Amino acid sequence: MAEIVQQRIEERIPELEQLERVGLFTKKEVKSIIKRATALEYKLHRLIVNKEDFIAYIQYEINVLELVKKRRVHIHYQFKKEEIEFPIIHRINSVFKRATNKWKGDVQLWLSHAAFCKKWATKGQISKVFSAMLAIHPDKPALWIMAAKSELEDRSSSESARHLFLRALRFHPNNKKVYQEYFRMELLHCEKLRKQKNDLETAKMDLGEYEFSPEILSGKLAEVVYGDAAGKIKEAEFVISLLNIAAIFDFTKELQDFILQDLQDNYTEDSLTWDFMAKRELEAPGAGEELHTAKGRASDINRREERCCQVYEEGVKSLNTEPMWTCYVAFCWERLKRKTNVQELKEKRNERQLGVLQRAHDSSLLKEEFYTTWLKILLSSGDDEGAASIAMAATQRYSKSVSVWSLSLRTLMQLGSGDLGRLFQEALTHINPKESLPLWQLQVQWSVANQSPEETEAVFKRGQLSAVPAVSMEMKESYLDWSFSTGGYKKARKAFTSLQENRPLSKAFFTTMINIEKEQETPKMNFLRDYFERALQEFGTSDDDLWLQYIQEEMGTFGQPENSGKIHWRAMKFLEGESVERFTCRFTLMQTGHL
Repeated sequence: MAEIVQQRIEERIPELEQLERVGLFTKKEVKSIIKRATALEYKLHRLIVNKEDFIAYIQYEINVLELVKKRRVHIHYQFKKEEIEFPIIHRINSVFKRATNKWKGDVQLWLSHAAFCKKWATKGQISKVFSAMLAIHPDKPALWIMAAKSELEDRSSSESARHLFLRALRFHPNNKKVYQEYFRMELLHCEKLRKQKNDLETAKMDLGEYEFSPEILSGKLAEVVYGDAAGKIKEAEFVISLLNIAAIFDFTKELQDFILQDLQDNYTEDSLTWDFMAKRELEAPGAGEELHTAKGRASDINRREERCCQVYEEGVKSLNTEPMWTCYVAFCWERLKRKTNVQELKEKRNERQLGVLQRAHDSSLLKEEFYTTWLKILLSSGDDEGAASIAMAATQRYSKSVSVWSLSLRTLMQLGSGDLGRLFQEALTHINPKESLPLWQLQVQWSVANQSPEETEAVFKRGQLSAVPAVSMEMKESYLDWSFSTGGYKKARKAFTSLQENRPLSKAFFTTMINIEKEQETPKMNFLRDYFERALQEFGTSDDDLWLQYIQEEMGTFGQPENSGKIHWRAMKFLEGESVERFTCRFTLMQTGHL
């Protein structure tokens, strides 16, 4: 091993001598490089090598390269690159090759090699790196795309890029991203050729027998790619994505028309087609003479939106589905949210939105989230009766949805209409009990504000009997709070006493009672100890915070500090796992006054 390392170091001597001779590095710096390089070489030639050693070696060599580059700029010396930089670059490439051969599955290592080749202008090497990587990782479409882009952008080789895309499609014949980037590449190639032709014509250069193919210049290769892609991936969304790529280029009008016609002929059963066609109407040219005034611009925008709606109307006639209505409603809502100072346009948009929402609802094809939109519009316009009606209709349409019931009941609470007591009971019978907590919380909120204490207490009692632990615990905690706010300390203590044995119980239930006791003019320490002891029966094995609070109370004004040692001993005995370490750390901080 030592002979190999020595040979590697001796191979560096010519470049190091040049570095010193031309004044880029000092003699001391060259010695330092030799020392560091020797240590790194030894690590690479051990019996068991680590990936980190290779990365450290490569990083050190790159750092040397960067330093050489900066020193050249500093002393204005740009000669002998073949004798200085080229050997370093060659050495880095060799180490990268050894690393990627050993750890073939590490994609990031391959990409780091490719990035190095790109930065340090070894463009011939970058193709070899990608070729070797793709031989091992042909199952990753993103790598094929990166390789093809590298050929096109770094080496200006459209032929190689095309060849890579065709190979990628043999491995991934139905991959949308590969087709999209292949399509884009052909259009970029076409754009580049058109620019070259234009530059040559401007310079009036004689091309001899060479001619630019009119078919290629007009984007026929991209059209071939589109035909193959659309034949394999029959999705409107995919076709639209290709159309959007084509629209970036200013010479693709014929290609866009071709794709658009294909979309209209073969994909009318997809709501995205109608959505796309409708929104195109917004981009249609307007009447120029009207655009000089706010009203004229508003009128032009209204006409465009009307044309969009006409397309949507054709869509819902042809395709009466939930996705189609969703596209229509979403478009109207997006236009309604746009700010305008012209009242007529606001009113028109509002009227259009309400009409579409009503028709979608009548068809039982309105999505759940749009009922929120509908109620928001009705409430903001002051139509309380309409809002109440839609709130009820929404619960019938989505009777198992907690969010719909919550929204509808909140709306009815706000309006003060409907038999809410009955509706809350109806809601709880329809929805999944495990998801019912928001409705229980809402019912308590409504009952506290609108019903007698007896009726509110009955609601709490029903909630406490729920088979869902989250509901039962929340209701007990809320009941304790409510008892204190309505009946004072005695009622709260009575409520706590009656519930403390009825599991499940939350920590908040106990801490609420502890805080109530502490708020009294003269807190009773015996009661506080009872509350803590009962809480620790439930949570003493895992909750270190409770033990610390208990100790703090004993060390406080009303406690007995001598009890804190016993509590600490018990805590160390009962706590389990990480809680013990956490408790020890926090107890120490508390003793030193840092907690």
